[in-house]
Amino acid sequence: FPAAAPTFLQLDFLLIQYPKAPCKGRITVTREDLVCLNHGEFLNDVIIDFYLKYLLLEGAGGAVAERSHVFSSFLYKQLSRGRGHQRVKTWTRHVDIFAKDFLFVPVNQAAHWFLVVVCFPGLQESRYEDFERPSSELCVCVCVCVCVFCLFVVVSGRASCEFCSSLQFSYRCGVAAVTRGRVLSYLQVEWDVRRRTPRLFTEETMRSCSCRVPLQDNSSDCGVYLLQYTHSFLQNPVVHFDLPLRLDGWFPRQCVRQKREEIRSLILRLKEEADRK
Repeated sequence: FPAAAPTFLQLDFLLIQYPKAPCKGRITVTREDLVCLNHGEFLNDVIIDFYLKYLLLEGAGGAVAERSHVFSSFLYKQLSRGRGHQRVKTWTRHVDIFAKDFLFVPVNQAAHWFLVVVCFPGLQESRYEDFERPSSELCVCVCVCVCVFCLFVVVSGRASCEFCSSLQFSYRCGVAAVTRGRVLSYLQVEWDVRRRTPRLFTEETMRSCSCRVPLQDNSSDCGVYLLQYTHSFLQNPVVHFDLPLRLDGWFPRQCVRQKREEIRSLILRLKEEADRK
């Protein structure tokens, strides 16, 4: 999506713009944004979008990142305001999301951040492929069934939509249903515009579930958990057969406790590197 030029006021407090020019979609991080990394503060959309983009471009790397696309947190906000796809139709003009294996959609509803992962959006039927690569380089994640035999991997996939929330999703089933509907509607129009072939994105054609993931133990870390879910997804592929996915022990809680300071240090390091040039 197009990046807005920083205002005069922002320039006084500007820390970094990421990624570096001439990359498009640059995100401006200011000193004010850094405040939300303090303990007990809610992460804002700037920090969410910055770190997700960093993970995709540099932080995780590897084949999973190359086969993934991360949407801005503003995507779902725009889809929620009516006219859905019309508001965001130009955001993917340089990328074919249906050629990607994984789409990450950060969502904020009722002051709660959670993550939607769309797996194999371009897949219309089950697919089986053989890959000859070391098991340490496996790049398979949520909703992908994997059998590992020495250096050979058999991957079967189907299009699906997964929800990762750091709050119990049982009482938020209404939010899940509305979110799923908006995401599927977006995919439907995007497919019709880009591919122009018959296909339906419905609950019947795209399986969905709420994953059992590590949960927050306070009222402010939902955004931090969203970032850790994405980090773990890209960096440590999940090998699992059963749906819904039970990922309660996906990562140690210490990873989340360190995440705020990790992001702060990253931003300050990027600023120092930019200042030296």
